Amino acid sequence: MTEKTEAPSAKDHHDQNLIARPGSRLEITTPALVLDLDALDANIAAMAAKAAAQGIGLRPHAKTHKSAAIGRRQMDSGALGLCCAKLSEAEALAAGGLDRFLLTSPVTGSRRIERLIALKQRCRDLMLVVDDAENLRRLAAAAKAQGVSLDLLIDVDVGQRRTGVASTEQALALAGIIAAEERLNFHGLQGYAGHLQHITDYGERRQASHAALGQLAAVRDALEAAGHPCPIMTGGGTGSHAFDHEAGVLNELQVGSYTVCDVEYDAVDLAGDGASPFRAGLFVYSRVISANHPGFVTIDAGSKSIATDGPAPEVVSGAPKGSRYSVSGDEFGQLDLPGEAEILKVGDLVILQVPHCDPTINLFDHYHCVRGDALVALWPIEARGASF
Repeated sequence: MTEKTEAPSAKDHHDQNLIARPGSRLEITTPALVLDLDALDANIAAMAAKAAAQGIGLRPHAKTHKSAAIGRRQMDSGALGLCCAKLSEAEALAAGGLDRFLLTSPVTGSRRIERLIALKQRCRDLMLVVDDAENLRRLAAAAKAQGVSLDLLIDVDVGQRRTGVASTEQALALAGIIAAEERLNFHGLQGYAGHLQHITDYGERRQASHAALGQLAAVRDALEAAGHPCPIMTGGGTGSHAFDHEAGVLNELQVGSYTVCDVEYDAVDLAGDGASPFRAGLFVYSRVISANHPGFVTIDAGSKSIATDGPAPEVVSGAPKGSRYSVSGDEFGQLDLPGEAEILKVGDLVILQVPHCDPTINLFDHYHCVRGDALVALWPIEARGASF
């Protein structure tokens, strides 16, 4: 039976005729981004259960999957809404039928603010973060001119040194501006410690995360003492999801990569026992296209198919244990074979676990969704390239 896509299907895709055909998982045209739906569903359920046990909410980050179908699965599992890194991500997912977003990066510039107001008028729930007084005044003027209200969080820099206010005084000043503007509503704070999420050791990562949350708590306490309640305290991520609730600061988590995991997160002790609580769910399928030299073959997945900002992808199957991947160009990868391994043949399928899921996903237009041995759906990646 064909998997329900829950989003516009890629009806003109060249692999459409493979859907629901027994064994079609191995016939997919390569290179392809392949999503194991059993792993995806298990990971979404595992994180939802963990958060429920901790008594904390989930506002998952769509910057990872960029997909309305996956976002809908998260919402159906109890998510409060979705985080989006950029305005264009939220616009793309809104076009896919979703309508509850937190924009986790500042929205600046008159053209973006115009788009923000238009999106606000289409969404049931839209919040955004601010960290600059002049930008805040421009948002207030645009909201007043269009007769809409904007729901805001103050972004606090808790050590990443990327966005966010750098002092309690700055936060108090922004809260004062918001309070003075009838079209602006203050809802709390964001404090995302992205620089800590991939610390390998559980104890070291936990200690660093709790220290960052202590900085966020200090800003919260100062704001509330000044008469600015902070009902929403949001932050955290996949790397810190297991212990951020312990600090009693956050009431929601911005987890993202847990949906599919990747080689980077497999190197992180997420649960404190060396085992991963999430399953590998995302792969690049590739095929050997040349095998004329001893010791290595060339495959059809290069830097246009695999993110190169982290470790190499892991060779999951199709090549001898110990085979290693390296980029050999935009379109090509090299697979170095161990020892006296027999050379692979042209056309052989090689399956690679993605090294860093977010940018790898952004290289593809569609997920090839599989269950068992069959391709069951093609899901568009609606927010691919949404960086503006």
